[in-house]
Amino acid sequence: MGKKSKFARGFAKLSPSDQRLLLYDPKLKIATGQIEKYYDILTNFDFIFAKINHPSFGLQALVDDYKLLNDPRVATLANRDQESERALRLIQKALEMSGNILNEDKTQLAGQLLGRLLSLTDLPKIQQLLAKAKEYRETPWLCPLTPSLTSAESDLIRTVTGHSDPVKAVALTPDGTRVVSTSFDNTLKVWDLATGEFLHTLTGHSGKVYSVALTPDGTRVVSASYYDNTLKVWDLMTGTLLDTLTGHSGAVNAVALTPDGTRVVSASSDNTLKVWDLMTGKEEMTFGGDAEFTCCAVSPDGRTIVAGDQSGMVHFFRMEGLPKTRVADLADRAL
Repeated sequence: MGKKSKFARGFAKLSPSDQRLLLYDPKLKIATGQIEKYYDILTNFDFIFAKINHPSFGLQALVDDYKLLNDPRVATLANRDQESERALRLIQKALEMSGNILNEDKTQLAGQLLGRLLSLTDLPKIQQLLAKAKEYRETPWLCPLTPSLTSAESDLIRTVTGHSDPVKAVALTPDGTRVVSTSFDNTLKVWDLATGEFLHTLTGHSGKVYSVALTPDGTRVVSASYYDNTLKVWDLMTGTLLDTLTGHSGAVNAVALTPDGTRVVSASSDNTLKVWDLMTGKEEMTFGGDAEFTCCAVSPDGRTIVAGDQSGMVHFFRMEGLPKTRVADLADRAL
């Protein structure tokens, strides 16, 4: 282990309250109009390292410091510098892109910044930051000599990890705050869209989870499994399993919800589509076909189901008033 930097040694000598005050400094600098000092703080590797490692702050609190550039007070300052602000936005982007790594191992900070920012040779503040990052000696680490990671100038925002097998499907809550992912590892996971933070795992399926849909109010998740032939209904906020819908004799390939969130439609390899009452879990209708149904959707008025099958055909079924029997001769047609 190498010698700590002068900043790190001085920071360690501060009282807990003084440490927190120092780490609040970006907000104080914006509040007092000291924009140049704000730029300097957020391009200081030692400050960045201290903030993400402090138990009262962490990575997201640091990212929020960079977002202060959007504060209305900043727009009124006369001594803003566009080059410095571009550097800060790229550092923010690099930190967000590295979130899944840094949340697991904060000692990777220097390597992540170097790997994502080394190519930005036209920004002196970034090069000064990287020069200090190269001096990090508190733990052994591999120092990238080239920009070996996805650049902060790319379109990628972040990557999150947690599933142990391929991810099959994703869905967003209507308010855009949560992401739900399904995987061949038999689970669903819930993530915070703004931060990439993992929230919880939905566990209960005994086979690969192929499809997912969310209710219009964003409170419930409905998932379909390829191997256990079921659909499951979950509480999004708690991850609690609320109901299991059984009735298919084959894999459930897809799931869709009516616009009012009262009914679930499932497409299965048993050559049927089923309609379920979400509140009671009861099967209401079954539509049959001559091939495995692979996907399904419901029209905006909630009256028509559109489904694709393994043979390459697209079928239209009218949901309202139909008996629970095969209705292909009445309501489907192929494209």
